[in-house]
Order: sequence, then structure tokens, then C-alpha cells
Amino acid sequence: MQLCLSLLSTGTLRAQSPVDSSLAAFISTIRAVDNHTHVNTTVPRDSEFDALPLDGLPPFALPARLSPDNPELLEGYRALYDYRYTDWSEPHRAELRATMQRVAREQGERFPQWVLDRIGVEVMFANRIAMGPGLAAPRFRWVSYVDALMLPLSTAREREATPDYRVLYPLEERLLQRYLADLHVARLPPTLDAYLRLVVTPTLERQRRDGCVAVKFEAAYLRALDFDDASEASVRPVYARYAAAGVPQHAQYKALQDFLFRYIAREAGRLGMAVHIHSLEGGGGFYRAAGSDPFLLESAFNDSTLRGTNFVIIHGGGVFAPHAGAMLWKPNVWLDMSALDQVLPAATLASVLRNWLEQYPDKVLYGSDAFTWGPDAGWEMGAWLAETTARRALGIALTGMLRDGEIPRARAEEIATMVLRTNAAALYKLSLR
Repeated sequence: MQLCLSLLSTGTLRAQSPVDSSLAAFISTIRAVDNHTHVNTTVPRDSEFDALPLDGLPPFALPARLSPDNPELLEGYRALYDYRYTDWSEPHRAELRATMQRVAREQGERFPQWVLDRIGVEVMFANRIAMGPGLAAPRFRWVSYVDALMLPLSTAREREATPDYRVLYPLEERLLQRYLADLHVARLPPTLDAYLRLVVTPTLERQRRDGCVAVKFEAAYLRALDFDDASEASVRPVYARYAAAGVPQHAQYKALQDFLFRYIAREAGRLGMAVHIHSLEGGGGFYRAAGSDPFLLESAFNDSTLRGTNFVIIHGGGVFAPHAGAMLWKPNVWLDMSALDQVLPAATLASVLRNWLEQYPDKVLYGSDAFTWGPDAGWEMGAWLAETTARRALGIALTGMLRDGEIPRARAEEIATMVLRTNAAALYKLSLR
């Protein structure tokens, strides 16, 4: 007791910082690879940053940190735009808008690269329908959308289920028509064999030739992720019957989608592209969170014919993060933290990361899910918030492992580098500087 009082009186015993200062300094120097974003081109009113933009859905609430009024963003505006104030008064907002417009004008097509340099990111993956001005390789890499290829038949019955579906399914139908036009295919082929040969495989091959490194399924916005093992023979008649006209029953269409999901995934693997799968509890007021559970993907992950395909669980499963971590036992499954580092504070995210890092540090990727929130909060603010949060969360998690004697300091630095940089380089075979 006397010893404790003596330590307290001399200030020797005091609360430790949650982040080791030298480790934090090291983490701040790592040039990151951002595995998942919806970055904009420099084209005004760019609309190709998502195959399923959510701004047309019935109103729904966003998590608190995604509010343009989040006070944390003040530091981001200081870092990016030298914002001098500590409030959001309208005169100060007007000055900020003018500064943002000036910087965008001065940087021109270099603006996206300018943002990457300011936030310490070397390579950013762009989930987009197509790339465009300002998003050139090697700093930006393309991730395409392929849900439309899984939906060749009428979705009239599917879209009846929720108000969100009534908005989202037509977007996929329009995207499929664009893919057909890109191939100069005038109408849907009459047989499933022809559809695979003339549409699905050529679309994936074209995307690969155009620089695509991965394909993205946003399927959880449209249905549950339970892609069962449907045989080609069982779904050929469904496709043939409804390719020209008519509306399939839900069970019939699900089976066809299940088959096409696995076919697309196999072809992506053959072509050297990873498969990204959205797994998060949002967004949209009618989103079915239970349908995004990574456990629903286990049948596909266990498919021996898909072992040549690398899968990435995007957003780390969200509320199902432990389930996503369990899928890392599969030899061809990775996950990223994108979106979690925007919606969760660093201390909360750190506990999620530590669970993953204590088991599979070589299969965890950094990602931001950066996207434009509004006129005063472009994608660069989401990228800054996620990158800042992720580095601090990683520091908290690794500091805890370090202080608990689980890893030495050199290993903590190695894991930080792996998560922010080299795991992605190995998975996608990137040549980093």
C-alpha cells in the first residue's frame, strides 16, 4: 500500500496511452493500399462511381460519423484544405467551399492523385462502372461491377419485395444493357450456353483487358448471399423459357443467379481477378441485414471448383465481423475493414481488428469505402476519415498485443505494414514503390 501511494505521489503510476507513440509514428509513415472506394473522376456530376447508388432510395438514416457536420471532419479540412476555423459557421463554410473549388480547379485531372499524396495512400482501388479522367494506373486500379451479369431475366417479381428493390433492380437491368451494347450484342441470347459464351465471359475478358483487378458483387442489396450449388442442367430450362419474355418464379430465378454467381467467380479466377463481395448491414431503410452474413457464403467458399478464385469480404462483414474472421480459415478468402473505419470510432474498430490480427494478420486489408457524402463532403473527406481512423485503430490493436506480450515490436511494425500495404500487394500482385 505504501509503495502504491509512493508511486502515485511521484507520478510514476499513470494511465498508459492506448497507442504506443513510436508505433504510431511508424504507422503514420506507411504508404497504404486502399482496397475499396467509390472515388469520383474529375468529370462534373460523375455518376459512374457505383452500380447501385443509394441516393434514389426512400430516406434512411446514416451513422453519426457520416454526417457532414461530424466535428472530426474539421481536422480533415485542415489537413486537406488548410481550414483555419473550429466551427461550421456559414461564412466559414463559404470560404471552405471557395478553397475546395480553387484546389480542384488548380489540380485539374491531378486532383485525385493530389488527395492520395495528402493522405498517404499509394494505390486506391476504384469500384466503378468505368474509369475516367484523373483515375489512371498505377495509382488507381479498377474494380468492376458484375451483379448485372447475374440478372439476365426480368426482375419484375423480385423488385416487388421492398421499396428499395423497386429502385435498385432497374439499375442492374440498365447496366446489363450497357454490357450488351459494349459487346455489340443486340439482344439477349436465346440459350444459357450462348449467354455464357457471348455475354458473360466476353464481358469479364474485356474488363480484364481494360485493367480490372477485381470484380464486385453488391448482391446483398438485392438478395441474401446464400449462393447454393445449382447445376447448369437444372437452370438451362429456366433461362430458355424466360430469356425472350415472361417473369420467372422467385425460386427459379434464385437458382439461376446461384449458378451464374459461381460461373462468374470461376471465370474471374481464371482471368486473375479477385471477387469482392459486399458484406455490411447497410444501407437503405429496407436493407435485409441478415442476408449479408458471411456465413451464408460458406458453401461457395467450400466449392472445390472455386479454389482458383480469391474472395475478399468487403466491409469485414459489418456487425458479422466475427463471422467474416471465421471465413479466413478458407485458403482463398480475405477481408477488408472498409466502411467500418468510417462508421466506427478508432477504439471500437480496434477490438474488431485485434480479433482478426491475432489469427490471420496476412489476410486483413485496409480499405476506406470513400464516397461523396454531399456538396461539402467529397470522397476525399471519407478517404481522410477512414485512413486516419484505420491507422489509429491499428495502433491501438497492435499496442494491446504488444503490451500483452503476444508480439514483439518488430512484429507489430510488420503486421501494420502488411495490413496497410503488403497484404494487398501480394494478393493483387502489385508493384509498389
